[in-house]
Amino acid sequence: MKFAIIKERKNPPDRRVVFSPEKLAEARAQFPEAEFIVESSDIRIFPDLDYQRLGFTVTDNVFDCDVMIGVKEVPIENLIPNKKYFFFSHTIKKQPYNRELLKAILDKNIELYDHETIVDQQGFRLIGFGRYAGIVGAYNGFRAWGLKYNSWYLPKVEALPDQLALIAELKKITLPTFKILLTGNGKVARGAKEMLDAIKIKEVSVDDYLHKDFEEAVYCNIDVLDYSKRKDGNVIDMFDFFDNPKEYVSDFMRFTKVTDFFIAGHFYGDGAPFLFTREDAKSRDFNIKVVADVSCDIDGPVATTIRASTIAEPIYGYNPKTEKEVDYKNINAIAVMAVDNLPCELPKDASEGFGEMFLKYVIPSFFNKDAEGILQRAKITSSKGKLTDRFSYLQDYVDGLE
Repeated sequence: MKFAIIKERKNPPDRRVVFSPEKLAEARAQFPEAEFIVESSDIRIFPDLDYQRLGFTVTDNVFDCDVMIGVKEVPIENLIPNKKYFFFSHTIKKQPYNRELLKAILDKNIELYDHETIVDQQGFRLIGFGRYAGIVGAYNGFRAWGLKYNSWYLPKVEALPDQLALIAELKKITLPTFKILLTGNGKVARGAKEMLDAIKIKEVSVDDYLHKDFEEAVYCNIDVLDYSKRKDGNVIDMFDFFDNPKEYVSDFMRFTKVTDFFIAGHFYGDGAPFLFTREDAKSRDFNIKVVADVSCDIDGPVATTIRASTIAEPIYGYNPKTEKEVDYKNINAIAVMAVDNLPCELPKDASEGFGEMFLKYVIPSFFNKDAEGILQRAKITSSKGKLTDRFSYLQDYVDGLE
């Protein structure tokens, strides 16, 4: 079987890649029956020469490959019919801007495997860039605080080589006596937590966070049952929340009274209560001054996130009284960092970590008859131009009925 590491063609350019040269060499050693070809790219974080030095063919022609492996959406005009493709398609939530892409994939009899749909038997994602989004998001949050209050200046992530460099920069600053709230317990939140722990910020319990004052910067990591409660007052478990989200209301405002800096690293599911609304943000009990919204759900559970920001201009201000965007340095503004493609800022680390997961979970499935069912669960479209049963719910979306 012949695999191609394809060139990223979506704009703005993305320098990430699924396999670093070293990790691709590991894949070749583990699976000698596989052939790996690299499509030439002038934007990839690892230059063509790095792959060539390890003996890989680098070419502009990958038409004879069986499996195409990329990161972002492939432009419709670059899709090769009758192939297997791996990339983030951004179609499984019926995103309107990619409906034509999914239609083209079906028309070209392509087997699509979305990185988001690579899950275990319980439905938990096996690979992704979430950890790196958390790492960069936490750093950018500190950068936003420094810029808003002229407390310190941190260079942009894109000017730094890796996570260790980010940590080194954070260690140079003197933190105020403030409280940091981190939501979530998945890969995103764990990435952010790595950064907080790396610079020795003290983690405290929910009770201490809410009721005690400290003479140093502290943080609290909370999950859904900390910031949500059942309408009937019964405390069950997290699985009840996921199964019955409409039976819950937000209990987040008790945290806003004491929080200065909020890092949103949670996953938000359909039907779950918003953490806080625009009306909540107008309350005298709302003390948050900087929001690093790594999750970045627009007009959603974090009401201050009214749009996604960009790597070039990562921070904007939100005025809770007017519900409008303002200069983030405005005295009435909550500074919001809501970049929706954070891992792009750390392409080397993100690519190396992604390749490790892809080699562990995906490549073996091509050679062990998909013993764990990973490919079967991940496949969105078949080579016959049809949606698979698992993703048949997308048919109305494809037909333009939704």
